Amino acid sequence: MKIVVIGGTGLIGSKLVAWLEEQGHEAVPASPRTGVNTLTGEGLAEALAGTQVVVDVSNSPSFEAAEVLRFFETSTGNLLTAEAAEGVGHHVALSVVGTGRTPTNDYFAAKRVQEQLIEKSGIPFSIVHATQFFEFVRGIADESAQDGQVCIAPVLFQPIAGDDVAEAVGRVAVGTPLNGGVEVAGPEQYRMDEFFREALAASGDPREVVTDPHARYFGTEVSERALVPGEGAALGRIRFQDWSADRP
Repeated sequence: MKIVVIGGTGLIGSKLVAWLEEQGHEAVPASPRTGVNTLTGEGLAEALAGTQVVVDVSNSPSFEAAEVLRFFETSTGNLLTAEAAEGVGHHVALSVVGTGRTPTNDYFAAKRVQEQLIEKSGIPFSIVHATQFFEFVRGIADESAQDGQVCIAPVLFQPIAGDDVAEAVGRVAVGTPLNGGVEVAGPEQYRMDEFFREALAASGDPREVVTDPHARYFGTEVSERALVPGEGAALGRIRFQDWSADRP
């Protein structure tokens, strides 16, 4: 089966392409690096020729409100139009757990717009909602830093390894369209402040993690369960301690 992976040269995309190839599928990485630009439409028709499944794991280069919304609206719109013209039978998108629970978060709001475009497209689809990746822990800490301290709310947190995300998306991609969504998360749940305190200490980061119930997550206060999945979520196999032990 030919599967085109939009964002296929990125963190999750490259892992997904490798996983699909291991399963015997023809996985085609598509990104500006390979001559495919979903914002302009360049190379889309050529890349999608003969494709049965399209998986979109691309991400906005900017998290600024207007830019992130423009990216997901334009990119997704162009992609769905090209898929309809080619007769693609399954559109799979990677999204975030909690997009409907924190509408004041600009990124989550833009991802929800993306989801709605997919839902209304008429193309059979599946949406994989994943929790935050282990690979983004340092970036989240940097975003939460103030005056040398990392301010984190004590809400629930259940991050997942990028490898587990790629496998979960891959399994959905080779299956029957869900015409709905599924949630995936890491195997362990924490209090977010406690997780970052332990994670930064383990990595040798000297910054103090301060527990602040009003700390913002990328500009927005989040509720107790905003970042974790509901019951029935698929859980990854890789524990954070094991994942971090494999890193320098």
